[in-house]
Amino acid sequence: MAKTDFKTIDEYHATFSGEALERMKTIRKMVHQIAPEAEEVISYQIPAFKIGPKFHLIYYCAFAKHLSISSPWSEAFLKEFEDDLKGMKVSKSAVQLPLDKELPTSLIERILKFRKAEFEQKK
Repeated sequence: MAKTDFKTIDEYHATFSGEALERMKTIRKMVHQIAPEAEEVISYQIPAFKIGPKFHLIYYCAFAKHLSISSPWSEAFLKEFEDDLKGMKVSKSAVQLPLDKELPTSLIERILKFRKAEFEQKK
């Protein structure tokens, strides 16, 4: 994908098709169900969802063979999801979700709820 200046998540999505696009739409819908107060933004030229002035609930982006969901994961997050994330490519801020495997929607839902709870604790 060529570097561009995305202003909205819809603009970002418009550069994709197929499985990657469908998975991003699924994650977007899940965010709105779990955190309806989350504001859609583009941050670092990828989709993100912000709660309040500074807290980014989650980011996501698509690549040729995977999606990444990301945020600066807390130590508590990494410990909570340690077993769930085994076998996945994980860094301190991203989790790769291969396109050739089923989208782990129940895990993503738990991640979103956990991140939202982290925000509530910081208030």
